[in-house]
Amino acid sequence: MRRLAPLFLACCAVAPALPAHAAEALPEKPVTLVVPFPPGGPTDAMARTLAAEIKEQLGQPMIVENRAGAGGNIGAAFVARAPADGQTLLFGTSGPLAINATLYRRIGYHPVKSFAPVILVGQLPNILVVHPALPVRNVQELIAHAKAHPGALSYASSGNGASSHLAGVLFNTLAGTRLQHVPYKGTGPALNDLLGGQVSMGFTDLLTALPHVKAGRLRALGIASAARSPALPELPSIAEQGLEGYDVSVFFGIVAPAGTPAQRLHTLNRAFAEALAAPRLRQQFAAQGLELPPTTTPEQFGAFILAQMRTWATLVQQSGAQLD
Repeated sequence: MRRLAPLFLACCAVAPALPAHAAEALPEKPVTLVVPFPPGGPTDAMARTLAAEIKEQLGQPMIVENRAGAGGNIGAAFVARAPADGQTLLFGTSGPLAINATLYRRIGYHPVKSFAPVILVGQLPNILVVHPALPVRNVQELIAHAKAHPGALSYASSGNGASSHLAGVLFNTLAGTRLQHVPYKGTGPALNDLLGGQVSMGFTDLLTALPHVKAGRLRALGIASAARSPALPELPSIAEQGLEGYDVSVFFGIVAPAGTPAQRLHTLNRAFAEALAAPRLRQQFAAQGLELPPTTTPEQFGAFILAQMRTWATLVQQSGAQLD
């Protein structure tokens, strides 16, 4: 990863800060925002919300195109091969932009060299939830119960190497527990078995878990980010309950094919920043648990991705997960 740093800085260098008057207008045709996951999930919902909002800023429509498969790699590879004209963008997440480079033997693109960063959209914390039948109400009680019953507790994930899997790996490492991982083919099946009590617990995204927590079908024990979430301010973070340094949030951001002109990147960054600053959109995203950062430049987002690659690489290696 240290060897990748100069490469990423070189990629980011194509998007220097430009004065507003230097922004280049986009061609008069729709911009395509590729979501590398199926329709209906949290990533798709966020991308469509943002695409609907940004039309005013760009002066042209933005269409969302789902290209799912291989943990996000198919959609990411499609954008990496697209013309570098700013007309085809990737709504990337921690998977294709940080985790998959270590998790998969081949991904068909390079997270650093294949893309030019545009803007960080935000981060969605994972949340530790348990089935209500489990007799624990906070993280310390869970740790005590797990140690008293080693290997008896299982946690569901959306698949090997997913953030919901790696969150459990980090938990076991910091807490000294032996939670058993049960991978599923997607968040939906994992959630169904958790709700049914076939598995004891899970580390799922806040947007998916929130309705079930509020309805009492799941019990929330902690937010899996460094600080509490505004969407559930009364719920302590896992870190403040004794696991210092615990932070497993999923990030979302926009990237373009490498080689996209700096002026085009500046135009896109400014448009997305203005859209993300709209009170209606900020309120909607906040209600979904998405934590919006201050406006980020392409350079800042590039540095952020590189840091995330290092963090997730460590967790993937600890998990032992490897996919073809």
